[in-house]
Amino acid sequence: MSPNPTRPLETTIAGDNEERIKRFLATASHDLQSPLRHIAMYAELLLDDLEETLDSEQLQSLKMIMEKAQVAQRLTKALMNLAGGAPQLSPEVVDLKALAERIWSELVDETGSRDATLVCQDLPPIRTDPPLFGMVLRQLISNALTYRGSSPPHVVIAAAQEGAIWLIRISDNGTGIDPAHRERIFEPFWKLPRAGAVPGAGLGLTTAQELLKALGGDIRLEHSDESGSRFAIRLPVA
Repeated sequence: MSPNPTRPLETTIAGDNEERIKRFLATASHDLQSPLRHIAMYAELLLDDLEETLDSEQLQSLKMIMEKAQVAQRLTKALMNLAGGAPQLSPEVVDLKALAERIWSELVDETGSRDATLVCQDLPPIRTDPPLFGMVLRQLISNALTYRGSSPPHVVIAAAQEGAIWLIRISDNGTGIDPAHRERIFEPFWKLPRAGAVPGAGLGLTTAQELLKALGGDIRLEHSDESGSRFAIRLPVA
């Protein structure tokens, strides 16, 4: 079916891209549910059978496997709901500093960025959906560690209340984003055209933007040059 001639082409493309994102998220999340369920189930079985024979480090590792699988199950379910247009949110008070530091620790281990540093400036507790907002924060921190410059990665997270809005800024000292590409970074399936590009679907920032919309917020690139980038997240206080 051809687009309605009275409908602007950009609107048509945006709508098509949104549908592609939803189909991608729904399919990927659905396909992940079964293996994640089995990982969690087998980890629980091993805990029941071997708990008395494991040392404390082994026991902690097995509990971590089960916990991470269960968290991933909740996330994929939330993404499926989001793709279906009916996100089921479970807002609660979140210790933003603790959440940021936990995600940071996980990503430093995953990326091997042992020289990276994180500064959390007076981060307050906020009320939001922890798994969904955690995905947003994870994407921005991951980008900061991945698109690093010549110096060790340095990330600063700050937050301030502006009326009924939390303004959360994530700054890095990475390579920055070329002005020619700044309008496209939130486009689905688009990736920075640079040598040695990181493999992936090109949906990280797009998904972060969609998750924040579901949470009643938004995100924008506030600043970027050769000294690094700064993203600004807006979330409702209540």
